[in-house]
Amino acid sequence: MTTTPILVTGGTGTLGSHVVPLLRRAGHEVRVLTRHTREATDGVSYVACDLLADEGIDAALDGARTVLHLAGSNKGDDVATRHLAAAARRTGVRHLVHISVIGADAIPLGYFRAKHAAEQAVAGSGVPWTVLRAAQFHDLALTVARAMAKLPVVPGPGGIRWEPVDAREVAARLVDLALAEPAGRVPDLAGPTVHRMDELVRSYLAATGRRRPVLPVRVPGRMGAAYRAGANLAPESADRGRLTWESFLAERVR
Repeated sequence: MTTTPILVTGGTGTLGSHVVPLLRRAGHEVRVLTRHTREATDGVSYVACDLLADEGIDAALDGARTVLHLAGSNKGDDVATRHLAAAARRTGVRHLVHISVIGADAIPLGYFRAKHAAEQAVAGSGVPWTVLRAAQFHDLALTVARAMAKLPVVPGPGGIRWEPVDAREVAARLVDLALAEPAGRVPDLAGPTVHRMDELVRSYLAATGRRRPVLPVRVPGRMGAAYRAGANLAPESADRGRLTWESFLAERVR
């Protein structure tokens, strides 16, 4: 068992809930950064701090040499990451691993812009780093499909395609990267298949035995143009996961 903990932000989220057990199985103590303290359990400790407010980060990082930054939100990712990266430099972190999203520098949405700015904060931190861009998780595709399926008429955004990837495969890749030497920007990771958004929703409807009319709609503006151009899709050089959307759906929908 190692004595130096690996710090994980977002350790209780969708991705972190897979990453933390993998680190434990590899024999590492894990320190999870949270907003509220919890009792330690089975080699996992919890420390409270606020990345966005820049409060308590240095103390949370004390003694950690590897940091996996998985925490994310719809607002403030760039600010939180700048605070974390600065604290990592001050406290002597030797490897900062960050998860980002494919198309971070190409989709004209605030979420993607913040992710790109977060990447730049990591790369410019002065701390040895690794950044992995991944496609949207199957879990997010399921959340979107569920929400859209509640509508009496389901909108089918024309030209918008996703290639969802399984969070467990992303977690395994991140753990491998964290336990290796810093590698900078590594190949993107996407799912095995590209799907139109209406296909994702139709397959969910079929799996749950529902019937809804699907109405094609055109997404306007620069955002629609970027999606139709495939700016959110992985390049040919990307790595591909194996678990398909259909397999994930069969697991989650009974």
